[in-house]
Amino acid sequence: MSVTPPEEPATAHVHVVRGAPDEVELAALVAGLVAQSGHDEEATAPQSAWSDRSRTLPRRPAPDPGPDAWRWSLHP
Repeated sequence: MSVTPPEEPATAHVHVVRGAPDEVELAALVAGLVAQSGHDEEATAPQSAWSDRSRTLPRRPAPDPGPDAWRWSLHP
């Protein structure tokens, strides 16, 4: 049985180059970075039927095949 050593604390990935931001500014920066990173694992919301463009298409059967099918294909 192996014993894993305790994990070391994560190092900072954001460095302040110039200035002295306060805690609120750093919190806003971290919140923005987290929001920008996004998560691919999250399920996407289902699309609304109102935004479905297929509902604007006519719902009629295809014309019967035959010599005049092309003529009647555009009639409602």
